Amino acid sequence: MDSAKLMLTEVVSPPVSPAGLNKINGASEEKKKQIAKDFESVLIHKLLEEMKNTIGDWGFEEDGTSEQIQGIFWLYLARDIANNGGFGMWKDIYQLLPDSQDKNTVTELLDENL
Repeated sequence: MDSAKLMLTEVVSPPVSPAGLNKINGASEEKKKQIAKDFESVLIHKLLEEMKNTIGDWGFEEDGTSEQIQGIFWLYLARDIANNGGFGMWKDIYQLLPDSQDKNTVTELLDENL
């Protein structure tokens, strides 16, 4: 595998705080779907990390560099899984995002869902 393909070449968007959900109102539907898929990829990444911890010793060197490479591998694997359907959780997350026509504030929306 070419190590140049492992380098992060795209901009990583910062996480969205609950107060920042108002900014999602103006986002396009495709952007909202990508936000939901990105959130699902974070959850899948955490799941894969925990699964990896149950495997034990693989016989690889455990220096800092190899841990970083393995971390990048699991990150991109989780992103690929989420972008190609994932567990389908992104659909539920997408439905919970506020609509652009919706006049509710974030707190009202959260109160309804709770």
